[in-house]
Amino acid sequence: MDDIDRFLREDVGKKGDITSDALFTKEKARAVIISKEDCVVAGLEEAQQVFKKVGASVRLLSKDGDSVQRGNPVMEMNGFVRSILKGERLALNIIGMMSGISTETTRIVHLCQKINPDVTIAATRKTTPGFRRFEKKAIILGGGEPHRYGLYDAVLVKDNHLKMINSIEKTLRRIKRKLPGVPIEIEVENETDALSAARFGVEIIMLDNFNPKTAKNVARKIRQINPHILIEVSGGITAENIEKYALFANRISLGYLTHSVKNKDFSLEIFKN
Repeated sequence: MDDIDRFLREDVGKKGDITSDALFTKEKARAVIISKEDCVVAGLEEAQQVFKKVGASVRLLSKDGDSVQRGNPVMEMNGFVRSILKGERLALNIIGMMSGISTETTRIVHLCQKINPDVTIAATRKTTPGFRRFEKKAIILGGGEPHRYGLYDAVLVKDNHLKMINSIEKTLRRIKRKLPGVPIEIEVENETDALSAARFGVEIIMLDNFNPKTAKNVARKIRQINPHILIEVSGGITAENIEKYALFANRISLGYLTHSVKNKDFSLEIFKN
């Protein structure tokens, strides 16, 4: 059972769509999904899987990552009425959520890269449980960077790690000993820790909850120690102040791209055959 199967099971349970099953037998229909807003569409491939699993045929009218205008049809389905209605809400939920993320990511990427063409916009692990890989995919479709997918694929030393060990040097020595050759990123909340990490030779330093002026100054000092360290900024960054961080950061990570972005609105219209 894959993710789409689990999502369908959540909606239909063991009894299925009891309303549609009571009303229809083998009636067939055609349906289209229409964008009700200008957006960067995402989730079409996943929605296609939904309809295929319920027995409807699908023709994509756009592809993931396309800019679509309000009123544009993005997908057409043909099949039994019951099949189309069974997949309707799940498909719309997936497209709406992923398109909201990809659209906002695209906006922020364009905003920042006008100032610094080399800066990247990254996601975080602040995602919907069970839906992370789809949200990360939407970030990529919007031109962003997924960052790490979980606790298993990258080392990121955070504030609570440091609180328990109470020493930057001891923390980093322990990781280097146990994970030789693995790139290390460390999250710091003050200049002293940032410069200690830079002297130790980590690959990435995340400046967390720094105001733009302080962050720019600390980033300059880090690069004086080691110009190859990647500078990431995170925490308290919004669309209103992000341009100030884009001036000097290599990467900006934004939790709101996955946990607070408004879904884009899509509808399904169905027609009798």
